[in-house]
Amino acid sequence: MRTPQLRQALPALSIMLGAILTSIATPALALSSNVTNTSASTSSSTATDDKADAARLRAEYIRKNYAKFEYRIPMRDGKLLFTSVYVPNDASASKRYPILMSRTPYSVGPYGSDQYKTMLGPTAEYEKDGFIFVYQDVRGTYMSEGEFVNMRPHIDDKKSKTDVDESSDTYDSIEWMIKHLPNNNGKVGQWGNSYPGFYTSAGAIDSHPALKAVSPQAPIADWFRGDDMHRNGAFNLQMAFGFFHSFGQPRPQPTTGAGWKNFNFGTPDGYQFFLDLGSVANANSRYFKNGIPFWNDITAHPNYDNFWQSRNILPHLKNIKAAVLTVGGWYDTEDLYGPLNTYKAIEKQNPGIQNTIVIGPWTHGGWFRSDGDKVGDANFGYKTVQTYQPVEFAFFKHYLKTGDKPTLAEAWMFETGANRWRGFDAWPPKESKDKALYFHANGKLSFSAPANQDAQFAEYISDPAKPVPYTTEIETRWSKQYIAADQRFATSRPDVVSWQSEVLEKDVTLAGPLSADLFVSVTGSDADFVVKLIDVNPANLEIDAQTNRGNQQTLVRGEPFRARFRDGFETAKPMVPNQMTKVKFAINDVFHTFQRGHRIMVQVQSSWFPFIDRNPQSFVPNIYEAKDSDFIKATHKVYFGSQQPSALHVKVLPALDE
Repeated sequence: MRTPQLRQALPALSIMLGAILTSIATPALALSSNVTNTSASTSSSTATDDKADAARLRAEYIRKNYAKFEYRIPMRDGKLLFTSVYVPNDASASKRYPILMSRTPYSVGPYGSDQYKTMLGPTAEYEKDGFIFVYQDVRGTYMSEGEFVNMRPHIDDKKSKTDVDESSDTYDSIEWMIKHLPNNNGKVGQWGNSYPGFYTSAGAIDSHPALKAVSPQAPIADWFRGDDMHRNGAFNLQMAFGFFHSFGQPRPQPTTGAGWKNFNFGTPDGYQFFLDLGSVANANSRYFKNGIPFWNDITAHPNYDNFWQSRNILPHLKNIKAAVLTVGGWYDTEDLYGPLNTYKAIEKQNPGIQNTIVIGPWTHGGWFRSDGDKVGDANFGYKTVQTYQPVEFAFFKHYLKTGDKPTLAEAWMFETGANRWRGFDAWPPKESKDKALYFHANGKLSFSAPANQDAQFAEYISDPAKPVPYTTEIETRWSKQYIAADQRFATSRPDVVSWQSEVLEKDVTLAGPLSADLFVSVTGSDADFVVKLIDVNPANLEIDAQTNRGNQQTLVRGEPFRARFRDGFETAKPMVPNQMTKVKFAINDVFHTFQRGHRIMVQVQSSWFPFIDRNPQSFVPNIYEAKDSDFIKATHKVYFGSQQPSALHVKVLPALDE
């Protein structure tokens, strides 16, 4: 048997090919004899061909200019983590390169020293400039040893070599690489998007001295309060079901894996599939058969108990010495809570370090997966990623090589609605003012508080058998476009209530977090409330000869809340039927300008399906154990008036001439 010393020093044996191909998705265009549409189709085809050519040339450049090696790097507890390393061919004692690392649970494939990734850095510029690129299967995934733990809890006080977490695994990996990878310059950077963004955040805790720059991108921070699987305790059914069907499968021993296996829904209609599923409890009995351990964990922990609290990385983001560039997208339907709160936690707990946040008009990972020119029914007028990507590259080049320091504000944010980048020395901007958009009679919305002392209300019937859809798209995978979609389909429903401002006489810019204050009553004993902020276009807004966006109601931000958590996420409390109750909850930040001539709208509803699972509306201690018979129709009332000031609280950025 080989000793651990020999195993760590020798490159891993070539393994079965498991190449992950990078595909480029292009929206389909309707066929038409119209000359304009034919031209658009040709243009789209040309753009697709250009991207395919660029991807091919990029892959060829990597194959010609980099040498690939595979290692098993030892951790302090003896487990070996599989690591792929790509080294520039011209690396030498006189030409040393920094290490740029990404740790992932999604496989470092393709496996085998002769099998190459088709992209190594966030953009091709990294590969041309030269870095030692490192990809590592995190503990317990694919070819790495050990047990995988979802959102592995951080251990602040490590008392022995068996106390391991993602921070210690990152530290041990860097320590080994600095000592063993030839021709490195002693500097390490780390980046990653989504789950790899979480590993980047974790790697920055108790930073290794060689770790000089980190970029957590769409990092997961808290899977109960805001990222991916829950929103304010409300369960993201569609995402969790599809994701854990594949990702949650047990991996008893190291393997190259067979790749992602999508669940066979048997229909393209996700809304109908999940409606037919009934209670979340039926997922196990009908499909998972208790074979998805983390699904079982989710359904066993319906409240914010220690299981979820220990997986909240935010309180542990301390002792960070590296420069930090946190990146996110205003239209990220998975992880917007993460980057916003990662930046805030690092800023509070690590005074004096270089800490920057960038939020652009992007979906999940859109800053390197798309052009960033549009999302849903929002169009930004240009390819916004072309402004951002050189700045990110300059960040890593400065801290890992000798490049000039990028001139970048601490908070570099894209202002939707006005479609421009703006820099601030803090986020939210210090000059933003707290205001409230109050609900009034006859569907009016105003910054003025209501004067009428009489209790007034808007009411609607919430029926779990006919939940409000969150999108008009017909698909089983969670939508990435609903976040900026026209909401007129919802406005017309009787179970959605709306309040709308007068036509704005001047621009109104909201910059920072939102919060909802609702005074409500329900005839059941539990309820969800979804609050949506919407930008309403003027009645006539002609974009071109074929498109008029008049009266379009574009979603700016939406957030659900499970009313059982109104006194804290740790304990669920039933609602008292027909008793007016205050429900207050946080909503993710916005940076949006409602232009003059537009209106501001706020909508309230009690379902957002199947993005969020249906509330049975009769209280059960564990909502995931609700029986189909627990789902009841209920009447919900939203009160407003001087004594019941239901409102959306916002931060308004004053104009320079105010």
